[in-house]
Amino acid sequence: ARGIQHTSVRQAHRKYEPNFHDKYGNMVLVGGALAFTAVWAYVLTQAGMEWGLSPVGRVTPKEWKE
Repeated sequence: ARGIQHTSVRQAHRKYEPNFHDKYGNMVLVGGALAFTAVWAYVLTQAGMEWGLSPVGRVTPKEWKE
């Protein structure tokens, strides 16, 4: 138990060192948001999708073949 107390006291007096998330967290978040936006902008504008999802007026019956 004494060893745990000494370790916790030593760590409490240690200076705070920034970790990876403190250093690069915001840059990684912004980079991911930009990549996400770029991909969806391409998909929505260039993929050639037809956005009228309702089949009303487009579906016509075919002639019956016997």
